[in-house]
Amino acid sequence: MAKEFYTASEAAKTLGISVDTLRRWDKQGRIKAQRDNANRRIVAASEIDRLQGERGRDHLSARNRFRATITDVKVEGLMAQIEMVVTDPIRLVAVVTRDAVEDLELAVGMPATAIVKSTSVMVQNR
Repeated sequence: MAKEFYTASEAAKTLGISVDTLRRWDKQGRIKAQRDNANRRIVAASEIDRLQGERGRDHLSARNRFRATITDVKVEGLMAQIEMVVTDPIRLVAVVTRDAVEDLELAVGMPATAIVKSTSVMVQNR
């Protein structure tokens, strides 16, 4: 049987963040935590799913995710360039393979998530 709620430490571990970050996110409204009868912070499994994206996708350790809208897709040979607007005037440009564009069915105007880890930018369709 799947869990309905996670303790703060379980939720933080599942999300790949510290408990302090989870508390800060709760105060900032980035995550919706609740309180149990002992006034301890708990997080619904559905909230963890929301933050992780769809179940069944490969897990990524990258923590820097930016919700964006694709504004341009240029495919040339084996490579492709994806331009996304995160929040005006911030824009990201990722160079990915043509296969990635086709597999993710990326197109102008669709929502996406830019996942930044080190010097790489990965694209995940939402």
